[in-house]
Amino acid sequence: MAIREKTLGHDHPDVAISLNNLAGVHHARGDYAAAEPLLKRSLAIMEKAPGAEHCELATALNNLAGLYYDQGKHAAAEPLFKRSLAITEKALGPDHPEVGAALFNLARHYHERRDYAAAEPLFKRSLAIMEKALDAEYPDVATALFNLARHYHDRRDYAAAELLLKRALAIREKTLGAGHLDVATTPKCMAALCEKIGDKAKAGELKARATKIGARSC
Repeated sequence: MAIREKTLGHDHPDVAISLNNLAGVHHARGDYAAAEPLLKRSLAIMEKAPGAEHCELATALNNLAGLYYDQGKHAAAEPLFKRSLAITEKALGPDHPEVGAALFNLARHYHERRDYAAAEPLFKRSLAIMEKALDAEYPDVATALFNLARHYHDRRDYAAAELLLKRALAIREKTLGAGHLDVATTPKCMAALCEKIGDKAKAGELKARATKIGARSC
């Protein structure tokens, strides 16, 4: 980063990218105090870059929003998530997978605040974009199904959650293989759902399946 600053100047977009990368390291370590000023400076540089609404600016907004989200600073995160989504949609079009990802981030924010009415249409639109833009059996589609299923689970709409989890499991098994560790996540969630509705026998089967996958993948 120091080399880029010296050769390109303090306000060059490539410096912003370096700041963002360094902030990502601190964020991953849980050092939010170190990450925040780097992300703010990266955002300030991107704000001044040519073109008021570009994808790099959307990324900078999203990363700072994500930092606030992880700290529980939802009031600070929300306008940044919204602005990131608006810029991404304008730059790439309403049906781009990056728009689906931005929709998920905002949906997750609302879900965390238990504003389920605001979260649900965003989760649904994110899933619809992924299904349209990608192959129906693409892993990212399974992830979108899983996210919407968790939303329904937390709303106690267990029937809707189960249908989505079954679809997610089928996609993950087909694309990753039945023994892949990531596949174990879905039966674990399905087991929890079965316990909620009182189907203890099915829950036991699913737990055993998830445990078997985990042991086989180690």
